[in-house]
Amino acid sequence: MPSTIREAIPLEAAPASPPPSRRPEWLKVRAPQGETYEFVLRLMRSKRLHTVCEEARCPNIGECWGRGTATFMILGDVCTRSCRFCAVKTGRPLPVDWDEPNRVAEAVRAMGLSHVVITSVNRDELPDGGATLFAMTIRRIRERVPGCTVEVLTPDFKGSLEALRIVIEARPDIFNHNVETVPRLFKKVQPQDRYEWAMATLSNAKKLWPEGVTKSGIMVGLGETWAEIIEVMKDLRAVGVDILTIGQYLQPSRHHLPVERFYRPEEFEELRQIAYELGFKWVESGPLVRSSYRAEAQARALSRAAPAA
Repeated sequence: MPSTIREAIPLEAAPASPPPSRRPEWLKVRAPQGETYEFVLRLMRSKRLHTVCEEARCPNIGECWGRGTATFMILGDVCTRSCRFCAVKTGRPLPVDWDEPNRVAEAVRAMGLSHVVITSVNRDELPDGGATLFAMTIRRIRERVPGCTVEVLTPDFKGSLEALRIVIEARPDIFNHNVETVPRLFKKVQPQDRYEWAMATLSNAKKLWPEGVTKSGIMVGLGETWAEIIEVMKDLRAVGVDILTIGQYLQPSRHHLPVERFYRPEEFEELRQIAYELGFKWVESGPLVRSSYRAEAQARALSRAAPAA
């Protein structure tokens, strides 16, 4: 294992090769099943709620739902952006459902959760990008499930400081915005997003609440180089990001971007070590790691939420 960051960075990208056609053994998971999984599924249907676990076809859905945890997706299930890695539907969303925060809070109570993750689709047609509903959801959960920690995974709000302020003033225990990929691939992977918006969102979140915990995530396997991954990690540390997740991109369907490369488990371990050398306080790096992976443990270890403003 390299002992320094310099030793871990290859001088150039690996030689180009055809996209892999089959998943390696370390990426195969069991089909979701079990009583707890079925309970969570019925609960989501009865409350008319969405989860990113289903919409984004997360490979960990069986493990997480089997433990009684889920990542709620608010503001509907139709996104105004068309990222080429994401399985969530794109189109014209329905009007905002202002009762949704109440139903999310009821589901959190019914599941007996001690930690919950709230994310959303992009809602670029809304003046605040959906920030008000995020804040309402945080507050409703705190009212109905005292002691439950709340993590939010928000859009970039096009870099809007005012929209971000609405969320931060509700004092989530962890604020997350995923950068997803390296700057060179932004236009290809998420054409309506900008690297500058992502960095502004994370930087401003820390400026608005310096004691708060911030988090971001990267997918690998889309054609980035090793050195580019390290540069993004450095950028994230430069704006004070505390928690980093690194996972393998998996093609949701033939209509999405193909996997350019499957990273080996030992490469994820190397990236984890480099991230800790850079100063991240918590790092999850592995083939099946997703943004909410082990989120409850992160909240227990690092969160320091203050009363909502």
